[in-house]
Amino acid sequence: MVSLFAIFGPPVISVFLVAFGAVPYALWASRRKPSWPARWAVIGTGAAIIAYGAGTVYGLAYTNPLDVCADRAPDGVRSQTPGHFTLTSVHVDSFPLSVSCHWSSGYSTEMVWPWASPLLYAGLACAVGCSALLLVNRHKDGKAPRGIELDA
Repeated sequence: MVSLFAIFGPPVISVFLVAFGAVPYALWASRRKPSWPARWAVIGTGAAIIAYGAGTVYGLAYTNPLDVCADRAPDGVRSQTPGHFTLTSVHVDSFPLSVSCHWSSGYSTEMVWPWASPLLYAGLACAVGCSALLLVNRHKDGKAPRGIELDA
């Protein structure tokens, strides 16, 4: 049986991070009045961070990957409850997100939430696309960053 943190942790932490990040975002957006590409670049970056954290089960996949797949029995063996198969290995990939648990029966389970990778890629695409749009608009308007002069 997988630990309760591995089951309920990522969604709860994700909701908490969204709520926690909404306050600074709202203050920044109301005080600075940023452009829509700037707002979406920040939103995309936040979504990518939350998705990556949830996909790695908030670091548990790197610090103790065996706990993501199964709890340790009193005899020290980690097993899967339905078939009582023994956990043989865990494979963790950081990009693309993957935490695969391999059992003695030959069965493998993927522990990364199904929404994590699409949200990660959508957030990265949004952040990169909006940042590029901001750079293009900045140079089109003739406003160069401080210390850089544009040739006329």
